[in-house]
Amino acid sequence: MRAVIARKGKLIVGEMATPEPGPGEVLVRTLACGICGSDLHAGQHTEIVAAAARKSGGFFRADPQHDLVLGHEFCAEVVDYGPYAGRRLKPGTRVCSAPVIMIGTGLEPVGFSNAAPGGYGQYMRLLEGLLLPVPNGLSTEHAALTEPVAVGVHAVNRAGIERNHVAVVVGCGPVGLAVIAALKLRGVGPIIAVDYSAARRDLAVRMGAHEAVDPVSRSPYASFREVAVAGAEDAGTRPSWMTGPLLRPQVIFECVGVRGVLQQVLEGAEPGARVVVVGVCMEPDTIEPIYAINKEMDLRFAFGYSPEEFAATLGHIAEGAIPVEPLVTGIVGLEGVAGAFEELAHPDRHAKILIDPWRTDDPETIRPPRSRSE
Repeated sequence: MRAVIARKGKLIVGEMATPEPGPGEVLVRTLACGICGSDLHAGQHTEIVAAAARKSGGFFRADPQHDLVLGHEFCAEVVDYGPYAGRRLKPGTRVCSAPVIMIGTGLEPVGFSNAAPGGYGQYMRLLEGLLLPVPNGLSTEHAALTEPVAVGVHAVNRAGIERNHVAVVVGCGPVGLAVIAALKLRGVGPIIAVDYSAARRDLAVRMGAHEAVDPVSRSPYASFREVAVAGAEDAGTRPSWMTGPLLRPQVIFECVGVRGVLQQVLEGAEPGARVVVVGVCMEPDTIEPIYAINKEMDLRFAFGYSPEEFAATLGHIAEGAIPVEPLVTGIVGLEGVAGAFEELAHPDRHAKILIDPWRTDDPETIRPPRSRSE
């Protein structure tokens, strides 16, 4: 099969053996696969990501000295089954799946393991028990967004947010946009989105934000204070030694993952605020705990999602409860993946670029998306 191979910090289009499904596995044909921020890190800084995973127990199993086929945000179709599979879905059925397989007695992450090639290749191995059929009428491109949107759903669940809370989403890349969509689904409001990029602020409003703030021209925390004045029944907790107006509880989602942003959040947040860190910072960062201590803030971190959250997210997308159409801004063939990585470094140009591994018409060019059901 043809695939984009991450090899010692470079992306190379080449041929490799088509995976063979093992016991209980399914061979699938990749139809669309999203380029994730984690892919950008893993493809260009494989050794750093691998070292961090070894130290922290992270879900990255790749040896940087061997070839890696990335891709964990995908929609595919069933081709064949391995031994002992139940064969419950007919070949040609479009499916989504949490990106894991079993090797030996442990889970192996599809797209983050040398032994489990991901959706940057034309074929993958998946676990039959995790396959979810794509509901009729849902386009392949939109189904492929189940995985990244599920990350936002999980982050909101981790936050323990309620309807009387005010959400501030710092960073409106794909992760932040998924968080906004999940907040809207939960009925939280108002939602304040924060980003330097005008294009991303526009997307944030389309995804459900009530206000989008450019931090250069206005403090997002000033915007929060304007909308969060509350009666005593709606007010959050405030340390007894601090004074000020009663405000609704504040939950801040840090979706940037750049050094220094978390400290800025701690400085700007209101007393009693809850901070959920979703952005992945790939370098050492420094915070001053005294800010969070004096304000009695909660600091939480979110990663991935549960199988139940993944399945629920696919249902929400299919029902139109989470509108994902604004997220897809381009589609590229295998030959254009390296160029897409470069484009995604510019936040005003794209939100989510999908890969079509079978595209033959000018595959190096990023074309606008079009909906399709098969």
